Amino acid sequence: MSLERTLVLVKPDGVQRGLAGEVIGRLERRGLQLVGLKLIRISEELAGRHYAEHAEKPFYSGLVAFITSAPVVAMVWQGPGAVAMVRTIMGATNPANAAPGTIRGDLAVSIGMNVIHGSDSVERAAQEVALFFAADELISWERSLDHWLLEE
Repeated sequence: MSLERTLVLVKPDGVQRGLAGEVIGRLERRGLQLVGLKLIRISEELAGRHYAEHAEKPFYSGLVAFITSAPVVAMVWQGPGAVAMVRTIMGATNPANAAPGTIRGDLAVSIGMNVIHGSDSVERAAQEVALFFAADELISWERSLDHWLLEE
């Protein structure tokens, strides 16, 4: 399995509810490596670029209004199969369908305010990481415990 990077956002509802630490802890405990982190207020312009694929859909304006309503914690996580792993940890988009033990299954109540965003493919992850982070904001570093997590 190849080493991947993926974007994760703790959405405004997660930040407002004080859940950023919980989300970070779950991703760290799973063995993913944090390589970028910042608290930001997403501009309408950035939101428009991030949600461009939904621009013609009826829910688009609500997405933009929500994601720009309060700060988000933007992160880049790295690891083998990181995109799929984060998607599994997040749980289904609709919290009513998210398994217990997932972030959305344990912490979210509604589709619109579901605490977390994670890239849905390796290709999209590369695009999203570049939208939210400059290359010099990502830190490559060696963890001393990687030999206990990763097979050679």
